[in-house]
Amino acid sequence: MRVKDLSIVLGVESIQPDFEDAEILGGYTSDLLSDVMAHATSGSVLITIQAHKNTVAVAGLVGIPAIILANGRPVPEDMVEAARKEGIAIFRSRETQFVLSGKLYTLLASSR
Repeated sequence: MRVKDLSIVLGVESIQPDFEDAEILGGYTSDLLSDVMAHATSGSVLITIQAHKNTVAVAGLVGIPAIILANGRPVPEDMVEAARKEGIAIFRSRETQFVLSGKLYTLLASSR
């Protein structure tokens, strides 16, 4: 599965569509950015409620190609602009982190 597939297979809203269409290798769910830096792996999708530009900076540092914001969080323009510069996709969903994590896990497990 690739980043461009996320909006279709998960039904998430694309907020920042100017991204590198990387292969999705896994997922990581956390709201603590230091935890993401320590444990997320390159190629993962980050599922979080942290809607600010620091989330994009951490995603870029780790090699995360896509961020999904849960619970319908509003997305500030400076976050969108930072993601555009980094080539990182931002998606938004009204669903919880738990539901999104389960759906992503199921999709990735079935594709292996």
